[in-house]
Amino acid sequence: MSTTGVTTWAVDLAEVGPIYPFQGSEGLLWVVGLLVWFGWHVWSIRWEKAYHRDKIAKYGDNETLRKSLDLH
Repeated sequence: MSTTGVTTWAVDLAEVGPIYPFQGSEGLLWVVGLLVWFGWHVWSIRWEKAYHRDKIAKYGDNETLRKSLDLH
């Protein structure tokens, strides 16, 4: 980012113009961030369900585990 032509920041910034990159794209970036956040949650839920299905297939369900750990 270049500050060419700006000698002092003690001015009305509306007259200076854009002072940071991608000014005006906040709405688009917000939507992209929301989609990424939502997508991560969907992926996480699917991964955890598959992980638990694999563990149940390997070790059995809750009832099987309870019976195998019952000492009586």
